[in-house]
Amino acid sequence: METKWLEDFVSLAETRSFSRSAQLRHVTQPAFSRRIQALEAWAGTDLVDRSSYPTRLTPAGETLHAQALEILDALQAARALMRSHESAAHDVVDFAVPHTLAFTFFPHWWMGVQDDLRGRGGTLKARLTALNVHDAVLRLTEGGCDLLIAYHHPSQPLQLAAERYEMLPLTYETLAPYAKAGADGQPLFRLPAAPGTRVPFLGFASGAYMARLVDVLVQQAAIAPALDTIYETDMAEGLKAMALEGHGLAFLPHSSVRKELKSRRLVAAAPPGEFTLTMEVRLYRERPAHARHAKPGVQALWDFLAGQAAAAAAATAPAARGSR
Repeated sequence: METKWLEDFVSLAETRSFSRSAQLRHVTQPAFSRRIQALEAWAGTDLVDRSSYPTRLTPAGETLHAQALEILDALQAARALMRSHESAAHDVVDFAVPHTLAFTFFPHWWMGVQDDLRGRGGTLKARLTALNVHDAVLRLTEGGCDLLIAYHHPSQPLQLAAERYEMLPLTYETLAPYAKAGADGQPLFRLPAAPGTRVPFLGFASGAYMARLVDVLVQQAAIAPALDTIYETDMAEGLKAMALEGHGLAFLPHSSVRKELKSRRLVAAAPPGEFTLTMEVRLYRERPAHARHAKPGVQALWDFLAGQAAAAAAATAPAARGSR
């Protein structure tokens, strides 16, 4: 029996939908169904009543659901405890970071943090785990990391209780459409498109955080673009690779295409300011009163970054007042 079968089963118990749980678990529905069947074979009994809709658990399934929650909680707690012992011994800061930020934002940002810390006579070690947004948030809430870095947009806030978790703003990022440039330097595909034209679209997989933000952009358009989705993936780097080959148009964070824009391998696929959304990059942690694994290094880093954020806010305040 594999622990992922239990995680699948718990998801199914919560969503009551094979298709929705398959999306959340990032597997195809047939693969998800096979894993539930494998768990039933291991248990020796039916766990799901497939004759009803929404899906319901059998009495045996309800019993296993309660046990599965306890088992997974115990395993997660044990893993977090082992990691905290190792991390505390070396004062390693554990980060959970969505894939896009792990590739584009974190390396440059962490280098700057380290340079500033060295200038003050200190340094820190980091351990980064790259995940999808949903799993990165779970990593924080389950005690598997010290800090979470994630995008924030008012239309898609992370579900983190303010009384338990606090955040610091780090920077801003834009999400906009890009495409390969043709011989004339213009994008092969563009928005808004000519009437009757369907634009080959490279999209984030359904359920991904970025996919929901792209939906917001499309819904805000005066005229909804006719996007013909020809490729989907969870990762911005995968979309960028397809865009670079000229397969279609992709909405991407600016930091992920900075080098390609400079070399003109990719170009903006919409007029300035159109089909563009601004996100905030935020740092999250458990409030000290709730922290399960207190590390001096994490607190020192938080204090340092909080000071930077306060200084940045103070610097922009006079300019904001002067513009009124």
